[in-house]
Amino acid sequence: MGQKVNPHGMRVGVIKDWDSRWYAREDKVGDLIVEDYNIRKYLKSTLYPAGIAKIEIERDNAKVKISIHCSRPGVIIGKAGTEIEALRQKIEKKLGKTVALNIVEVRSPDLNAQLVAENIASQLEKRISFRRAMKQAIQRATRLGAKGIKCACGGRLGGAEIARNESYHEGTIPLQTIRADIDYGFAEANTTYGKVGCKVWIYKGEVLNTTLRSENPEPAKRERRNDRRDGDRRPYGDRRPYGDRQGSGDRRPYGDRQNNSNGQGGQRPYSGERRYNNDRKEGGNR
Repeated sequence: MGQKVNPHGMRVGVIKDWDSRWYAREDKVGDLIVEDYNIRKYLKSTLYPAGIAKIEIERDNAKVKISIHCSRPGVIIGKAGTEIEALRQKIEKKLGKTVALNIVEVRSPDLNAQLVAENIASQLEKRISFRRAMKQAIQRATRLGAKGIKCACGGRLGGAEIARNESYHEGTIPLQTIRADIDYGFAEANTTYGKVGCKVWIYKGEVLNTTLRSENPEPAKRERRNDRRDGDRRPYGDRRPYGDRQGSGDRRPYGDRQNNSNGQGGQRPYSGERRYNNDRKEGGNR
């Protein structure tokens, strides 16, 4: 299990959609992929304080539509929309195409894995304990209704000379269940003693459409069988005493059994007079 798969990429086409949506000729695909990468890299570095969770790109023959999901949209829009207009003109100059920017606000940043990872990384850069940062992130996510969350940090944690990995988790994180909606985020903290990587997995529940629900209905509750055996059962308070049961009224006391271990009737000998002790006495000292 040393080979890990990105949880988002594993679920693309099943319960998650592509971040880039366009179609092009075979000779242009490579150039457009590099262009998308450069757009994301530029926007992420320029607008990092805005808390960018995801950047979606759609293309057609006329223009490029970019949707920026962020937790602080006011940082991007600016006063009366001046900042976003300047940003749009810069991107158009870089691409040489018409660009339309769309800002989407992330309502709950504590449930977005990328924003949680960046928050932990920023705390590590401020010399806050990695354990405290991860545990606080877990508490906030579970308070908002996450079914499971896992945080992992790797590197020279706390300035240690030997790098190591530390992780904390709460709830369930079914990474191999494809219908499970798992959000994944990664960020790096640039500390004075080197880089520290932060990974976050957040499980938000299963994604089931109407067809799956109709194919897998909930099992009906089992009804109690009302057969002859259940009808013959007596209530708890009506049980007869031990000696009054059928077949047990003639039981003799323990000491009246005839075939004892020493061949004689009556009580069994006490541990000090066991049979092997008697045999040793009869045989004399050896």
